[in-house]
Amino acid sequence: MSTDTSYLADNWARIRQRVDAACRAAGRDPAEVGILPVSKTFDAEVIRAAVALGLHRFGENRVQEIRDKSPALAGCGIDWVVIGHLQTNKARDVARLASEVQSLDRLELAEALDRRLQHEGRQLDVLIQVKTSPEPSKYGLAPAQLPDFLNQLRSFARLRVRGLMTLAIQSSDPAEVRACFRALRRLREQAVSQGHDLPTLSMGMSGDFALAIAEGASEVRIGTAIFGRRPGAPA
Repeated sequence: MSTDTSYLADNWARIRQRVDAACRAAGRDPAEVGILPVSKTFDAEVIRAAVALGLHRFGENRVQEIRDKSPALAGCGIDWVVIGHLQTNKARDVARLASEVQSLDRLELAEALDRRLQHEGRQLDVLIQVKTSPEPSKYGLAPAQLPDFLNQLRSFARLRVRGLMTLAIQSSDPAEVRACFRALRRLREQAVSQGHDLPTLSMGMSGDFALAIAEGASEVRIGTAIFGRRPGAPA
């Protein structure tokens, strides 16, 4: 039975309007902020409907989902973006299928990706995930380790470092959430002053993107507000 995807066009138009409004409220040009649709748990039929709306980059938490969905979506011109925590044993599939990884957080992963990319004859855009939240459940490089890590990544020719990513604290206090985004922006500013080119700040999701935009996000990762409640998620 075919899945009803008619809601996608309205959702996409609505989230684009909300992002644009958040940009204007922050005194920013809406053209400065992109949206990465997060399609995790949604099947190929839903993603194909999103492609028909002009969307071609999709974020996925799990490499297994990219591997499962890719055959059915071959020819759609999709760029897969890995946004979830990545184990080194998944480097082969990432090097073959993904166009970007936003969760690079350790040297052993960089080494594994670079080695597999050499084998595939490809390059890969990467963002460094920095842990700006005190929550134990959050992954990411410790902020103090960022300068050395950036310098170490210069030796990996197959990895194109494009910026930083973070997940904010889950809190009802906007000040706590905004502090996470502000910390990432300041880390980027420090790194740029040291000669690194980091144009992308990926931060903010469906529930907190306006705060991220106010703190300088160049890309927000939106799942629920575009695709709706995830299959299997609690009502």
